[in-house]
Amino acid sequence: MSVSALRVGRLREMLALEANVSVLVTDLNDVRYLTGFTGSNGWLLITESTVRLITDGRYTGQARAQTEVDVVEARTITEMITEVVADLDRSHSTRLMFQSSQLTVDLFDRLKSVSDRLDPIGSRLADLRRAKDPAELAAIERAVRYADRALADVCPSIDDSMTEKDVRDELEYRMRKHGADGPSYDTIVASGPVNSALPHHRPSSRRLEEGDLIVIDVGALVDGYHSDLTRTFALGRCSETLRDRYEIVREAQRRGVNAVRAGVPAREVDAVCREVFRSHDLEDDFVHGTGHGVGLVIHEEPFLGSTSTAILSTGDVVTVEPGLYRVGLGGVRIEDLLVVDENGSRVLSTFPKDLICLPSRPTI
Repeated sequence: MSVSALRVGRLREMLALEANVSVLVTDLNDVRYLTGFTGSNGWLLITESTVRLITDGRYTGQARAQTEVDVVEARTITEMITEVVADLDRSHSTRLMFQSSQLTVDLFDRLKSVSDRLDPIGSRLADLRRAKDPAELAAIERAVRYADRALADVCPSIDDSMTEKDVRDELEYRMRKHGADGPSYDTIVASGPVNSALPHHRPSSRRLEEGDLIVIDVGALVDGYHSDLTRTFALGRCSETLRDRYEIVREAQRRGVNAVRAGVPAREVDAVCREVFRSHDLEDDFVHGTGHGVGLVIHEEPFLGSTSTAILSTGDVVTVEPGLYRVGLGGVRIEDLLVVDENGSRVLSTFPKDLICLPSRPTI
């Protein structure tokens, strides 16, 4: 049985599909997971015994080449809905399960007119994607390797002649040279007492300066799968205050990594990191959750935060990325990607976590 058929079978089993129930999958990441289709437009309609992919003429040939399912051409949203109606009639479905987080109000209203009963599917497809199979893990490990190598390539050349954008461009070029399909997300290069304290800062034309902390958050994309890596560097001399904050983050990250294993509530990993910051009276400087799942989506289940209800399980791929941020002083974040396995967990990232002080150019 193919991977696609196995995954569709698991979904049917998870949802306990009956003869009168259909499932409409509109999230393209889930469509890809279930079929292998990589186009930018497509709905998947699954019944107890059939699987149909509805897409437009740009992708019908691609869909037939990439998937094992029936492919139906529809030129517009209206035609796509017409195909859904026709399939519901053929299968005598009276109940349509759908992805509420992926539908506009307009599309929801149009679907209501074709089905007597609409039921949201909730997070069950995201839950289905959590446990990575060997092929998925291999793609993620390649993505991790390309990001690690790119950072190792670029790190020695970073100095105060470069801007944040310069560093970003070099990293993304190097990832592609190593074999990545592209960056996993907008690469973050955040420097200085203000920018580095903004967790999702967009690289600017700011030139790096002596004494800066530089937060670099970089990931590669391979066959649709993501990696996620963050390291913090100092340019030239680093103050004792910033060194102390770096070591506190490093200790929090070390403890968080050690806490990741099957059966542990995700919020406990967050609590372990948060307790380190609390012991130094720095909890207010930790402004986000400790981590998240990574796969076909860069931020996916399970989320490692204080409100998470997830329990970590074998096959999960998650980040552990505590950080401290204070505008006017700067930010520090250290992030690794881990896979939960039968021995606890394994860190996939290899780039060193010691504070690396990059040399600034000598003044003349």
